[in-house]
Amino acid sequence: MNRAYFVHLWRANRVRLLIVTAALILWGSLLPIIYDAFGRQFKELMDSGLFPFPRELMQFGGGDVFSLAGSVALGFIHPFAVALNLVFAVGFAGAAIAGERQRGTLEVLLARPISRRVTYATALVATLFFVGITVAGLSVGTLTGTAITAQVDALGPQNLPILWLNAVLLYMAFATVALAASVSFDRLTPALGIALAFVLVSYFLEALGSLWPDAAYLQAYSLFHYLDARGALAGQPDARNFGILGGVIVAAVAYALIVFPRRDLGAPS
Repeated sequence: MNRAYFVHLWRANRVRLLIVTAALILWGSLLPIIYDAFGRQFKELMDSGLFPFPRELMQFGGGDVFSLAGSVALGFIHPFAVALNLVFAVGFAGAAIAGERQRGTLEVLLARPISRRVTYATALVATLFFVGITVAGLSVGTLTGTAITAQVDALGPQNLPILWLNAVLLYMAFATVALAASVSFDRLTPALGIALAFVLVSYFLEALGSLWPDAAYLQAYSLFHYLDARGALAGQPDARNFGILGGVIVAAVAYALIVFPRRDLGAPS
């Protein structure tokens, strides 16, 4: 890793990081508060049979509004939280190399005593740093919301680091795919397009499998399926979730380390 390049990336993204993290803290605190105010009423309404829709439609990705753990899980898998975390996991990672190449500044960077692998490794470490902070913001927001509603003991705060690690691995899996796309193209559009398409297909499969029982088998093909907030908060995480997400990360990193040094970088057009 190149320290000067890392510091440059930090300085260029610190305001954006602050805004995204603050938004995630606010969002993370909101779901436990909503559950405390309305969760029991929602559960009683569903159990009464008066609600005309199947219960599955009120549950998604292991999350719901009928329990504290379910509300936290919903907060982590909700499109709003996903979109904010993808600002760095896909937005920053996808632009890290392809964006420099498109602007014609990658050659200037590589002209210094820094190799392509070190350039990639620095972008990877910076992405991990940014993703770790944004996911920590969501976790801190969750703890704040449960503290406001006096439900910290019910949450099991000692297991929040497990949930944090699970979420970091999920977004780093997307980030390494985005970085792999970034080192493969000279333009930002195809790099971001491939990374976003990968995320959207994964999210669609998880949503379809959650809401339609006959399509539940599709969830196994979605990386979002391996974020198990309920299991993490219960202190019973499934090791396979960590293994599968880690495997995606290793494969994407290996691809980038092989492809990027061998690419022919012609003069920018």
